[in-house]
Amino acid sequence: MEAAATASQAPQPTDGPTRGHRQRRPRRGRGNDNSNSALSFRPASVEPSSAPVRSVADNAPTSQRGRGRGRGKPAQPRTVNGRTFGGQLTRQDTNLSTDSTSVIALQPTAANFVPGQQQDSTTSQSQPPKRKQQPPKRRLSKSQASDIATRTHEDIDRGLYECPICTSEVRRNSKVWACHTCWTVFHLACIKKWSTNEGAAAAQPTAQDGNDPPPRMWRCPGCNLPKTDMPKLYACWCGKEIDPKPLAGLPPHSCGNTCGKERAKRCPHPCELPCHAGPCPPCSHMGPTQICFCGKHEVTKRCSETDYDSGWSCGELCGETMPCGEHLCSRPCHEGLCGACEVRMYARCYCGQMEKDILCDDRGEGRESQVSHVTGDVDPVVESWTGSFDCGNVCGREFDCGLHKCEQRCHPQDTASPHCPRSPELVTHCPCGKTPLQTLTDETRQHCSDLIPQCKQPCGRILSCGHQDEQVCHPGACSPCTKKVDIRCRCGRTSFSVICHEGQQETPQCGRVCKALLNCSRHQCDEVCCPGERMAAERQNSRRKQRSLAALSHPSIEDFEAEHICTLQCGRLLKCGTHHCTELCHRGPCGTCREAVFEEISCHCGRSVLQPPLPCGTKAPPCRYPCTRPKLCGHPSVAHNCHQDDEACPKCPYLLEKPCMCGKKTVRNQPCWLQDVRCGEICGKMLKCGAHHCRKTCHRVGECEDANNQPCQQPCGKLKKVCGHPDMENTCHAPFACKEDKPCQSKIYITCECQLQKQEARCSASRSNPGNAGKTLPCTDECARLERNRKLALALNIDQSAHVEGGDHIPYSTETLNLFTEDVKWAQTQEREFRVFAASADEKRLRFKPMQSSQRAFIHALAEDYGFDSESMDPEPHRHVMIWKTPRFVAAPSKTVAEAVRIRKAQRVVNVSDTEASASTAKRTAASTAPYNCFVITNPRFGLMVDELQVEIGGLLHKDMPLTFDIQFMPGEEVILKAISTMHGTDLQKLLQDIKPEFARVIKAKNFGTAELGCIDPSMQVVRRESTDHAAADGWSKVAAKKAASRVTVAPKASVGSNAFSALGGNKVTFSKKKPEKVKVKKEVVVDDWEAAELEEEEKERVVSDASDHEITNVEGSVVEAAPVADSERVVVEEPAAGTDSHEASAIPVEHSEEVKEEAAPPTTAEE
Repeated sequence: MEAAATASQAPQPTDGPTRGHRQRRPRRGRGNDNSNSALSFRPASVEPSSAPVRSVADNAPTSQRGRGRGRGKPAQPRTVNGRTFGGQLTRQDTNLSTDSTSVIALQPTAANFVPGQQQDSTTSQSQPPKRKQQPPKRRLSKSQASDIATRTHEDIDRGLYECPICTSEVRRNSKVWACHTCWTVFHLACIKKWSTNEGAAAAQPTAQDGNDPPPRMWRCPGCNLPKTDMPKLYACWCGKEIDPKPLAGLPPHSCGNTCGKERAKRCPHPCELPCHAGPCPPCSHMGPTQICFCGKHEVTKRCSETDYDSGWSCGELCGETMPCGEHLCSRPCHEGLCGACEVRMYARCYCGQMEKDILCDDRGEGRESQVSHVTGDVDPVVESWTGSFDCGNVCGREFDCGLHKCEQRCHPQDTASPHCPRSPELVTHCPCGKTPLQTLTDETRQHCSDLIPQCKQPCGRILSCGHQDEQVCHPGACSPCTKKVDIRCRCGRTSFSVICHEGQQETPQCGRVCKALLNCSRHQCDEVCCPGERMAAERQNSRRKQRSLAALSHPSIEDFEAEHICTLQCGRLLKCGTHHCTELCHRGPCGTCREAVFEEISCHCGRSVLQPPLPCGTKAPPCRYPCTRPKLCGHPSVAHNCHQDDEACPKCPYLLEKPCMCGKKTVRNQPCWLQDVRCGEICGKMLKCGAHHCRKTCHRVGECEDANNQPCQQPCGKLKKVCGHPDMENTCHAPFACKEDKPCQSKIYITCECQLQKQEARCSASRSNPGNAGKTLPCTDECARLERNRKLALALNIDQSAHVEGGDHIPYSTETLNLFTEDVKWAQTQEREFRVFAASADEKRLRFKPMQSSQRAFIHALAEDYGFDSESMDPEPHRHVMIWKTPRFVAAPSKTVAEAVRIRKAQRVVNVSDTEASASTAKRTAASTAPYNCFVITNPRFGLMVDELQVEIGGLLHKDMPLTFDIQFMPGEEVILKAISTMHGTDLQKLLQDIKPEFARVIKAKNFGTAELGCIDPSMQVVRRESTDHAAADGWSKVAAKKAASRVTVAPKASVGSNAFSALGGNKVTFSKKKPEKVKVKKEVVVDDWEAAELEEEEKERVVSDASDHEITNVEGSVVEAAPVADSERVVVEEPAAGTDSHEASAIPVEHSEEVKEEAAPPTTAEE
C-alpha cells in the first residue's frame, strides 16, 4: 500500500493533458500495462526513493491502440523502489540525471529484479547474477495411465500406492503380494495376517458323500472373492524369482526377465513383456486360420480375437440334410449336429381314427393301411393311407361275424374285415388252454357266439405280481391275486401277512412314530411308519463318527431324505418386528424383510426425516437436536439428544428430601427419580398374631410379613413349661398354647456333681418324657484329684482364681520377642500353626511357605523355644523353613508370645519415675470411676468363633431388651463384647451387672474363658476391669503377689544345666528349663537311635539328682527353693493324669499324705 501511495505522489510530466488518470486493475498478459501486480506492493522495511525520476515519454513512440492507462496519451513513467517502469521494457538506469532524450536499451548485465529490495544502480553491473528462487515442489498426483501395470509401477515409484489393509505406502523395498483377480497389491505381512483372521473366512462348502472337506477359503480385501492359496512367499510379478532385489531401471518388484505367463482365452503365445504387475496385455500376434462350422468359409484373425474354445460361425444358412432325409437345416452356421427336424407335417394314425399335424421328427415308421367301405349296392370303396403314429385308442373295428369288435390298440388295417377270434374253428381248448373242447363236451360249437366250455383246473396264468392265478378256468381277464404273502411295512421294521393285491395297492403300516428331526431342526417327523426313518438313522450315525472340525458344518437340504424336509411355513417374526417369515421352515436365522415402507420415518421431534421408499424395519434416524420431552417433576432436563420412545430420558439428578415408605423418617439427599425410599430400620409393628413383630426392613404400609392374610411364619419362641426353653421348632400358632408333644431340640450340658465333667446333649423334654435335664455324669479320678488340689490350696492359703500361671516367668528368648513385635499379626498366625502342630500327635514335620529372611528368623527362634529342629531349604525366592519334632520337645509353652511381651513390658514399667507413677495412678483412678460398658473374656478357648458367642448371647437377651453386643477379638488374646444400646452411663452399667452372673456362668460352662465386666475407651483399650477393682478393694492381689513362702536361692548345677523354675500357673504345674543365651547357635548332632540316647540322658539326670543336696519343690502357684530338709518334711508333687484338661498339681507333706501315696501316679519325665 505504501508503494502505491509513493507512486501516486511522484511528479507528473508537464507535456500532454493534465487530467487525472482513472485507476484500473492490472490485467494479465498486457504488455502495455503500466502497472505490475508483482511490483505494486513493497515491504514496510524498504524506504521508497525520494529522488524524482524523469522519463523520455516525449520521444517514445506511442501506440494508438494502447490498452493501458491513458489510452492514446503518452505513457506516464512510474518510480517504485528506485526503478522506472514505463510502456516499454524495464532497464537499469545508470544515471538518473542524464538527458531524457537518451535511448533506452536492454542491458545483459542488469541485476535480477527482486520485489521489495532496493536496487543500486552504481554497483548492479558488477554484482554477479543471483539464482532464481525455485518454487516449492507440489505433491505428485496419482498416475492416469490407461493400463493397470503402468499405473501400479508409477504409483509405487512415486510413493502414492497405499496398502488397502494398513493404508501405508507400498514402496520399492517392501515385500508385497498381488491378487491375480483384482490385481490389488498388499504388504505381504498384512495379507498374511488378513488371510488367517476369522473375519476374512469365506463361506465353507460342505463335504459331499463322506469325502474330505475342501480346504479353508478366505476373501481378498480388494475383490471380496474367495481364495484357496494362502500367501506365503514374496515373489516377483511373474513368480519366477523369490525375494527379488530392487534394481534401478526395472519396474518395482520386477525380476527383469520376460513375463512368459499364459494369456487368457488359451492364447498359444506367452507374454513377451518384462516382468510386470497386473494382467498381461492382449496378444498382438495373428492367430491360426479357422474354418467355419459349416465348412464354407475360412478366416484368419488376431490371436486376441480368435476364439480357441468355441470356434467360428460364418452366419450363413447351414443347408445340411436333416436326419429325416426330406428337409434341409434352416439354422445359421452352427456347431455340432443339426438336431431333430422340426418341420410340421400332416399325418394319420395306423387305425385311421385320428389325423393331425405333427413334427417331422415325431413320425413313426410308415405302414400302409386299407379299409373297404360298402354302401348299398355300390361296389365297395377301398380307402388307403400310410399311418405314421399310434393314436393310443382301441381299434374297435368289427370282425367278419358282425358281433364282436377288435380290442387291440391302434394298428395297421387290412382291406377285408378280420376273422372273429371266437370262431369255432379257431377255439379248440378251454379258456385256460389246458383241456381240449372235445374232452369237455360232446356238442360242437356252431357259431362264435356259443359259450366256450371251461375245465375244472386252475387258471395258472402269471399275474402282474408274479404269482399264478389260482382260480378255476375262466374266460376274460384274471382277478387280482388273493394269495397271502409277508410284506414289510414302509419303515421296514415290521412284517405283515396280507393279501397280495392289497399289499401292492397300499403298503401296510406299523404303529412306530418317527422321531427324526426335520431339516429345519425345529420339528420332528412324527409320521407313523416313516419310510425314511432308517436312512435318517444312518445319516445321524455317520455324523457321530470322528471327523475333522471343518466337516462339522450344518448339513444342507440335499443331505436329508425327502420325507424329512419340513414343508411348514416358518412363521417366525422377522427383525422388522411387523411381518413373519413366509419361507419354508428352515435352519438358522431368517432373512431380512422384503416388504417396503412408503411413509416418512422421523425422529421424535420430527426434525430428522428419512424419505420413502425404505426397507421394512428401518429405525428412526439419529437426531442431533436436543430432546424436547418435558419432565414430570418440573426440574430442568439433563442435556441430551433427541431419542425414540423405547429409550428413556436420563433420570433427574436433583437431590430432595423424601419420606421413607414406612413413614417413620424423612431421608435427605435422595434422587428425584427414586420412588421407593427406605430408611433401613426394622418395621417392628405387631403382627396379627399378637406375639411377634414384623422383622422386614422399611416397607410400604400393608406389606408386613402377614400381609394378604398370610399366617405368621416366625418361630413360636414361647418358653416351654416342661423345660423352660423357647419353642423354636414350631412356627407361630397364637393364640393357642404350645402342644409340647415333641422332644425339645435345645442343647444342654449334663455335668457331674463337681461340675468338672460335662457332655453336650439335647434336652428332649416333652409332656411324656422329662428329658435329659435331670441326668448327671459320674465323677472320675480327675475330679478326685482336683478336689484334693482344692483342699491343698486352702491349706496353703492360695487363691486359684487370682494367681497368674507361671508368674512373671518368660519362656521365650529375647530374639523371639523382638521379632514378634515387628509384625504382631503375622507372628500370631505362625504361632497358631506351631501350637496346632504341637498338639497333633500324628504330625512329625511341618513345612512353611516361602517367606522373607526376617520372617524365617522368627520361625527358627520360635522353633528353638518349642524344642523343635528347624532348617531352611531351597534357594531364593523359594526358600522356606521345615521344622521337626525331636525328643527335646515336651509340650507347647503355656504362655503365648503376646503374653510374654506384656509381662516384659510390665517389668519395664516398674522402673519408671515417681512422677510418671503418680500420673498413671491418677489416670487409673479416673478410669476406675468410669462406668462399665462391655464384657471382657480373658484366656479364651483356642479356636473360639464369633458364631458360638452370638448363639449363647442370643439365648440370654430377651426380645424386648434394648441391648446388643459387638464382638471384637483383640491382639492380646482377649475378647471384647462392646455393649450397643440406647442406654448410657450408670444405666448401662446396671443392666450389664444384672445379666453378668448368668453371662459368666454360660461362658464358664461352655469353656469359652473367664468373663468379667470392663470399660473401654473409643480406641478399644480396656481402661477398667472388674477384677482390678476387686483386687484394689480387698488387697488380696498384693498378698498373692508376694507368694505363700519366701524365695530361697538355690545354686545351679553346672554339670547338668537342668535348673528349673516352678511356675505358679492357672491349674497346671509346668517345668521349664532355662536356656542360657547363646552367642552362636550350633547345630546339635542327631543320633540314629534317639530313644536309646534319651534313656541314657534320663539315667544321667537321675544319678545327678540323687547326688544333689538340694531339691526344687513345685507347689501350686509358687516357687519354693528350700535348704536340705529331712525326709519327713519332703514334699510330694502330684501331676495331673494324662488326657485331662486340668493343669493343677498338689503338694502334700509326707506325714500327712499316707493315703495319697498309694493313689499318686508314678513320676513323669517332667518331674525328673
